[in-house]
Amino acid sequence: MPSPMGKPKFDIGRIVQQKLDYIWQNTSFTVHQKRMLQAIADCRTPALGAHKIACTDCGNIQIAYNSCRNRNCPKCQSRDREKWIRARESELLPVTYFHVVFTLPQALNPLCRSDPKLLYNCLFRSAWYTIQKLGKDQRWLGAQMGMTAVLHTWGSNLSLHPHVHCIVPGGGITENGCWKNSQSDGRYLFNRAVMGLVFRAKFVKELRKLLKSNQIPKHLAPQSLFKQLFKHQWITYAKRPFGSPSAVVEYLGRYSHKVAITNYRITNVSQNTVSFRYKDYRKKGKQKIMKLCKEEFIRRFTMHIVPHRFVRIRHYGILANRNKKEQLKIIREDLDVDHTTIIKCEASKILNELELLAWCKCCKRITVQLIIDILPPVRGSPQLTLFSDKNNG
Repeated sequence: MPSPMGKPKFDIGRIVQQKLDYIWQNTSFTVHQKRMLQAIADCRTPALGAHKIACTDCGNIQIAYNSCRNRNCPKCQSRDREKWIRARESELLPVTYFHVVFTLPQALNPLCRSDPKLLYNCLFRSAWYTIQKLGKDQRWLGAQMGMTAVLHTWGSNLSLHPHVHCIVPGGGITENGCWKNSQSDGRYLFNRAVMGLVFRAKFVKELRKLLKSNQIPKHLAPQSLFKQLFKHQWITYAKRPFGSPSAVVEYLGRYSHKVAITNYRITNVSQNTVSFRYKDYRKKGKQKIMKLCKEEFIRRFTMHIVPHRFVRIRHYGILANRNKKEQLKIIREDLDVDHTTIIKCEASKILNELELLAWCKCCKRITVQLIIDILPPVRGSPQLTLFSDKNNG
């Protein structure tokens, strides 16, 4: 679904397309990363086929090229994001929600680049362990909590910055099936310093297990690394609680299917360079422009391609997929609330299989488009089609 901002001036897919030879020849990229980059380059081009569409408002006919549907593609997230949000709305509770961010220190970046799947799994486990342990502690809450966590691996300037954004209901369910609010009466979740200590201890323990089982190279995790990890306090950022369940939905929409950089942040593309906007958080989030050569831009972007078959959105505790239906039912009964009244969202228009939402060049806005013809893909060279991947990354 196109953005209401209109079509961006520059496209990451075209930048990648111009450097395909560099990508295939670069041995530092994995096969999976090359396949994902090829899919992004092919997105909404004749390589994936197209369909003729007619605007139901003005009748204008145009060609709409098919999407790659890759979860790493900046142009293919809107529809999946909306579907995911609609599914999450039914899970909201009439309680305070907190936003917590668990971040890995820069000292672990070499390990993250070496085996991202292992390290990011440790990050998820350590984040949930921290929330679960403090939640079950009678000094803090004494109940089973829940959490939805989303992995982000980038900083605003496309540097490697692994962290998980977590949505945590401010309370939990006790052993006798009753809902118990956090002791702070909604002002904060847990002490940030305590969360940082528990998070660091758990992650280092997980790291030592991986090292002992030879799952990570010993030269990347020397004893000096562990000393460095304990030298500084780990960042566990806890934002102020959300104002309402609708604010939670708005947040989920902004973070759930986000990619490292969008086309709208790119300000200029020359023959050899790419310029884009970023926030300098060392200077209170001041907007700046970064200029990189195209090869470096692609290298940074590739660092944030999700590992093969990696689950980057996870649910835990009372929100875990295996038991959340039963748990949420018990909580709602205890709170005496009808889940249909928790949040009121405008119902999306239901489209049939021959309709879609797209930007109309004539109306200058997003309208319902009727599909009137299907155009087959244009075959490319054997080198390009060999690595094409039209499925989700």
